[in-house]
Amino acid sequence: MSDRSTIFALSSGRPPAAIAVVRISGPQAGPVLAKLTGRVPEARKAALVRVRAPLSGEVIDEALALWFPAPRSETGEDVAELQLHGGHAVIAAVLDALGTMPGCRLAEPGEFTRRAFEAGRLDLTAVEGLGDLIAAETPAQRRQAFRQLKGLIGDQAEAWREQLVEALALVEARIDFSDEADVPENLITPAVRATQQLRREIAAKLADGGRGERLREGLVVAIAGPPNAGKSTLLNRLARREAAIVSPYAGTTRDVIEVHLSLDNYPVTLLDTAGIRESVEPVEREGVMRAQARAASADLVLWVVDAAEGDGAAQPPETLKNAELWVVRNKIDLVKDSAKDLPKRSGCKFIYSISAQQGEGVETLVTAVAKHARAFFAPSESSIVTRARHRQALEQTLSALDRAIAQAANGADCEELVAEELRAAAMALGRLTGRVDVEDVLDVIFRDFCIGK
Repeated sequence: MSDRSTIFALSSGRPPAAIAVVRISGPQAGPVLAKLTGRVPEARKAALVRVRAPLSGEVIDEALALWFPAPRSETGEDVAELQLHGGHAVIAAVLDALGTMPGCRLAEPGEFTRRAFEAGRLDLTAVEGLGDLIAAETPAQRRQAFRQLKGLIGDQAEAWREQLVEALALVEARIDFSDEADVPENLITPAVRATQQLRREIAAKLADGGRGERLREGLVVAIAGPPNAGKSTLLNRLARREAAIVSPYAGTTRDVIEVHLSLDNYPVTLLDTAGIRESVEPVEREGVMRAQARAASADLVLWVVDAAEGDGAAQPPETLKNAELWVVRNKIDLVKDSAKDLPKRSGCKFIYSISAQQGEGVETLVTAVAKHARAFFAPSESSIVTRARHRQALEQTLSALDRAIAQAANGADCEELVAEELRAAAMALGRLTGRVDVEDVLDVIFRDFCIGK
């Protein structure tokens, strides 16, 4: 580790700001801090210092310095931190000074967190949680990311791995130490019982409908319908800004426009799609194809039609027959009062009458979409799987457990095959957190059976 580069970077937001935090991590952090400020302060206590240019001795700034010696630091290395005034010139001068120090270089993106992972301060799921916390746009996303950072899935995966190691230890003990007097004859039965219980627990966590992953991405709501029905006007009304071009000419929207917003503290992605109709014009035809594909994969489709067309309005295409679809009758400000509230047509779950231009009825629609988002994401509060990588690792674990149980059912002389599948399951769980240590199996064997005493 002494040959490793010492890295530094601005760890706070873009200047100018009230405070700028410059972090330094690596074997030269202490000497570098001493050269800049004249001393290394007491560990984990802020000290008022003058930061000087190392060559000229000119005072750059008066700041707070903190010192976190290894291994009790965020990266597991010696870490120094300077809390400076957040002006462009101050930050530039300090970074320039650090760049002249031997063995120091500017950190690469994510390198502080990577070193924390390599030092065992964070596992892979916590690293991902940290990234999600930084990117969170809604309170629901923030809560999920924080739970992830604090071990939502990492701690659970480690607990599962320990159970798996216990089961594997039983099988390994029967294979390798069958001649020892203190090793019972039948160890495969309790091992299989533990494996079956573990399989049930993991399967239950996977049966969440992918809600955890969707909370990271947001509820996808596609605004679809025939041309010139007011889809882009509705998008702009919901987004409270001119996100899409609006014109009286049909076919103005050619590609899918995305807008991200928060409804009732839940993330929602609105899609404004091209008007769906038959077309011979190549560009519009491609836009219609994309619109149908995106709408079909959305969590909710708002099928917008012109209220003046009544029951003769365009019907959703077959590609949307399985979608969660609400009919939105737009432009009710242009129809007679008696035609504003038409009976619910057959096959529609909900129907709303609005004027996207005037705003009439829009709040009712927004409230309904927010309620739908709340109900959609409610199960995600207990979900531990928040990424496709997590799901893949757990599915691989589940497959290995299934194979182990099947091998055990074959009867005699199955121990080695069962052990191999349990090892595969442990490897899959280890890949989830980034910690794979097969030596743990031997530790459990010697602890529980006092082998070699």
